[in-house]
Amino acid sequence: MEGSGSWESLVVEWTPEELRRSDSQLHGMTEFLLEAEDVIVQGHGVVLVNTDEAGTLAVTNFRILFVSEVSQQVIELGTIPLATIEKFSKHAVKLPSVPRQSSKTPSRRLLQVVGKDMRTIMFGFRPKTKQRRAVFDALCMCTKPEKLKDLYVFVCGPSTFKNDDPKLRLLKEYHRLLGKGSFHASSTGIGDGLSLSNNWWRITSINSSYTLCPTYPFALIVPKSICDEELLQVSSFRGRCRFPVISWCNHENGAVLARSSQPLVGLMSQRNPADEKLVAALCGTTHRGSRRKLYIADARPRKNALANGAMGGGSESSSNYFQSEVVFFGIENIHTMRESLARLRDYLDTHGTTSSDGMSSFLRNGGWSWGGGNLSSMSASVSTLGDTGWLIHVQSLLAGSAWIAARVALESASVLVHCSDGWDRTTQLVSLASVLLDPFYRTIEGFQALVEKDWLAFGHPFSDRMGFPTVSGINNTPSELSRQSSVGSLSSSPLRMPSGSGFTSSAGNTTHGQTSNNCSPIFLQWIDCVSQLLRMYPCAFQFSSVFLVDFLDCVLSYRFGNFLFNSEKERQQNGVADACGCIWMYLAWLHAPEDGSHVHYNPFYDPVKYDGPLLPPAAALAPTLWPEFHLRWACPSEAGAGEVQSQWRTMTKKFSEIAKAKEIAESKVNDLQLSLDLLTAELQKEKQFRNSALAMAKRASRESLAIKRAVQSLGCKVHFLRGESDAVSIGSSWSETREGLTYSGRSDSDARGQPDEKADLSVSISATEDSMVANCEISPECENICPFRTKEGCKWPDAACAQFGSQFVGLKANFDAFDRLSIYDGYFGAD
Repeated sequence: MEGSGSWESLVVEWTPEELRRSDSQLHGMTEFLLEAEDVIVQGHGVVLVNTDEAGTLAVTNFRILFVSEVSQQVIELGTIPLATIEKFSKHAVKLPSVPRQSSKTPSRRLLQVVGKDMRTIMFGFRPKTKQRRAVFDALCMCTKPEKLKDLYVFVCGPSTFKNDDPKLRLLKEYHRLLGKGSFHASSTGIGDGLSLSNNWWRITSINSSYTLCPTYPFALIVPKSICDEELLQVSSFRGRCRFPVISWCNHENGAVLARSSQPLVGLMSQRNPADEKLVAALCGTTHRGSRRKLYIADARPRKNALANGAMGGGSESSSNYFQSEVVFFGIENIHTMRESLARLRDYLDTHGTTSSDGMSSFLRNGGWSWGGGNLSSMSASVSTLGDTGWLIHVQSLLAGSAWIAARVALESASVLVHCSDGWDRTTQLVSLASVLLDPFYRTIEGFQALVEKDWLAFGHPFSDRMGFPTVSGINNTPSELSRQSSVGSLSSSPLRMPSGSGFTSSAGNTTHGQTSNNCSPIFLQWIDCVSQLLRMYPCAFQFSSVFLVDFLDCVLSYRFGNFLFNSEKERQQNGVADACGCIWMYLAWLHAPEDGSHVHYNPFYDPVKYDGPLLPPAAALAPTLWPEFHLRWACPSEAGAGEVQSQWRTMTKKFSEIAKAKEIAESKVNDLQLSLDLLTAELQKEKQFRNSALAMAKRASRESLAIKRAVQSLGCKVHFLRGESDAVSIGSSWSETREGLTYSGRSDSDARGQPDEKADLSVSISATEDSMVANCEISPECENICPFRTKEGCKWPDAACAQFGSQFVGLKANFDAFDRLSIYDGYFGAD
């Protein structure tokens, strides 16, 4: 096929050579496979009808993988995990007959895949290639494995996302709720954490072996005044033994959120004293010593509660429970929620831009209809959305949880929440109210703790509600799975084709699915409610809407073991914590490299401003479609409601780069300034040396001038010489020459540079010869005052001479001042 593929290309029959060439291209999918992911079957030239794009479709042991022939990239719309598939079906639609051609016109081979994540995909196959049959059979086999070991989550194993013991995390959260700080398991295990208590509550291990209530966790928080024997009596009075226990508590004032299942009062309004005592103990006392009020919140409509009374269930009577008030929230059951989501999915597929029939909502019915209505009635599409009922159900949950949070926060009252079994609507209300009350649950770490406590530990049946494989029973081997009904119904709306096009759908379409009568989007609906709170309070949550979408995709994909089975007991029996990967470790790995700048983090989070409970007024509880989740497949261009956050992150990234460049520039400036300071200091030192040398030179010049004058006063001839010398030495010598006696002395400066280290001073002194001295006239001073003069006259130089002797002595006396000079004295030398 060439280009982006079209319906016309599907009618061309493939040749055997093309089929063989396609089989040889199996290795082309290797680069897109995950760890331990294997290709079961592969189809080529498949068209994704939603976008009219051709590519290669592969069914692996984990997902349907669709790769574009043009870009050679994975197409996200056509790639869906097997566990996320709700149902799939084959369709054969005949093409309109063309005039003057054979009446045997080929039909389109279609495969519709409906996902639990709001998408409806349509694949088109070439006729007479049997590719659709191979893909359909592979889906039937892989979506319904008979043994646990065949599931990808077990085949892949923990890998790098190894799971810690969830029991330790539950005890850690219990310790936080009781105000006892963090919990650290000792070498003896977790037994030390089961004996904790405060003024009102205690942790009990009565269910450590899951014999009292198989769907409750191993450890429970109960009133301190209630003993374990009384808990045994209460459990028989509550549906499925789910007796009232504490889910959240305020360790400062003692107010609690408690949960349970319906009481087994029946039509005779039976009573149980132990149950009434336990419920009364939930109230506790205020700091003033008075009993606080207790609200019993029944999530069901009143008529449903009365109907359950005919089957042995029912609801409490406020007259039997001390200082209590019973309130009904009117939230519908799991079947209503399942049907509502199916209608919403059909609405989005019908009126989206990438519908499964390949036609935009703007072109449907010749372009004269839009959103399900005509140009004269534009409100029809809105009413159609309202008919799904999804937003109404979301609003009911938001209103109920806000009411519960207000009672606890404003009145310091305690609230006991239950429905029929206490694991669907009860879990939604309690966990949503906890998000409103406790800022810790609005962080990523706290969100994990909340999901593990209220949803996983307290036994929300994830396998039943999401259509996952379930353990058939405790009498069967753990490796055997119960197979739910593999045949379901088609989407509530039939396969749509353009009106007047002449297309006809063949009869006998085959549909397989993972849905059963117990499936319901309870957890998805709760995540939707959290996203509504995030929209209302954009600065109160540490995580973003993208985090919620990625988290929900991981849950629906069945890739990790955290949400396997229906209870903590079943997960422990099957060794899930050791055999499967952990979703929390995977999510932490995703945002670890970027830390707070990752898309999972809310850039507008303000924990200081929102450090208390959130109490939204009723007027603010008007939900809208969650764009990032509901519209991402049907209206991808309109699903980017987080564009503000995206732009903020882009600007933050640029600002970070600029700040980093600024830091580098400032560092370079500091280095240059330091170098400049060092050079300035060196220059200043050189100036000081220069000034010192000049001073020494001037002083030496004055001294040499004085010496010259002193020597010349002797009548001697003085000659000064300056020379260069690099040697550093001190020495002197006497030598006898023809002219007379010569003295030589020289001293160079040391390394500290006090004198001039290169300049030498030489002094040469020459006296007249004997004959010249003898012929000199004797001065009158010699004749009168010379003590050495005799009657015969002056005997010098044979005798002493007072004049020469005094000058000589004076000259010698100055030798000490010449220790840095080189002096040459010549006596009796020729002039």
